[in-house]
Amino acid sequence: MTPMREGSVLCLDPHGFHRMRYAEWGDPHNPRVLVCVHGLTRNGRDFDYLAERLSDAYRVVCPDVAGRGRSDWLRDARDYTYAVDDNDMAALLAALHAETVDWLGTSMGGIMGMILASLPGSPVRKLVMNDVGSVIPRAALLRIGRYVGTEPAFDSLEALEALMRSISPFGELDAEQWRHLALNIAKQDDDGRWRVRYDPAIALNFTEAVSADVDLRSYWNALRGPVLVIRGAESDLLLPETLEEMRARPRTETLVVPRTGHAPMLMDDFQVGAVRRFLLG
Repeated sequence: MTPMREGSVLCLDPHGFHRMRYAEWGDPHNPRVLVCVHGLTRNGRDFDYLAERLSDAYRVVCPDVAGRGRSDWLRDARDYTYAVDDNDMAALLAALHAETVDWLGTSMGGIMGMILASLPGSPVRKLVMNDVGSVIPRAALLRIGRYVGTEPAFDSLEALEALMRSISPFGELDAEQWRHLALNIAKQDDDGRWRVRYDPAIALNFTEAVSADVDLRSYWNALRGPVLVIRGAESDLLLPETLEEMRARPRTETLVVPRTGHAPMLMDDFQVGAVRRFLLG
């Protein structure tokens, strides 16, 4: 397996420049590029397991969206929007010199990919949407909104991990995988306490938008390329009826991951194998 590399790209938002950082796997000269984008409060290191296992076939690039992970926080909380995020991704693709890409997005990252793939002239060839769909239920958004933007501090990494396990139905992960996910979302302050590695201000636009179900069918119906939609069998964000409706679109494949909620972490051979077969098939 190839070693991980790190890079960054300078991006422009309405109030200045910010730097978006990313992890990268595989041959840097491989024209076959897979971009993996994380969920609302997560970061690109969520994809380490999958990226290692696809790096023989792809140059795998896993950015930290602005305000998350090791990327810069934005100056104005109102700029945490899909428009700014997708502009950042366009800057990333230009920096990678990627004419076409395949895209894998978990939750927020899946919505970003769906928006980009729906646009005329899109470079997105194949799209994997991990536990997100064409309609986002208000109830699920309210659940997420209860913890987004809070700033808990923990005396130990173990305490942070315990909270993450209690609110994150990621499925059947082993102790090493849970620790990996906790370690890469954590940062230690000068006083030795541990906090989550994202800007609490991302909650502003998110919580204000939660007034009804979010209907994204206009983007979904504009897609023309192949799509794999993954759902956690116990997910409250991608409901069974939404998945069934999405299956009616031509060139759509689906996968349901048992004993998992929102969202499958793509950290076992069953899930990664399904992604690999779809992308390389």
